[in-house]
Formats: sequence, structure tokens, C-alpha cells
Amino acid sequence: MLNIKVLGSGCANCKKLEASVRKVVANQGLEAEVEKVTDYAEIMKWNVLSTPGLVVNDKVVSTGRIPSESEIKNWLNF
Repeated sequence: MLNIKVLGSGCANCKKLEASVRKVVANQGLEAEVEKVTDYAEIMKWNVLSTPGLVVNDKVVSTGRIPSESEIKNWLNF
């Protein structure tokens, strides 16, 4: 099962990223736990200085932007 974390304060871009991730997970029929992390101390543990951030299986794959659904799909299907 995939472990996915969306890092961010809850801003509009963070919400868009979370929605995109959940859409890709659903469309691909993946088993995944999607977690929204809003605590700044927890976000800083990942060395993410610009949100939103995306972590897949304990690896930061994106920061500071909203990746396309095709990019997200590639990261989740590695």
C-alpha cells in the first residue's frame, strides 16, 4: 500500500493538490493512504520550504507547485 502525504497549511493550492492525488488514486484503483499534513513542525521535518509538498512512500517528490495528474500518476505507479 502506498503512503502519500500532502504537506501544506490548507491553502487553495494545497487543497487542489490533495484533490488531484485522491482523483489519481481512485482512477488507478490504487491502495493508498492519503494523509494531509498541516502542522508546520511536521512539514519542516521533510525540509519542505515551499508548499504544497507531496511525499510518496517517505520520499519528497514535489514542492512549491501543483503537479499535473500525469506526473502524480507516474510517481504513484513507479
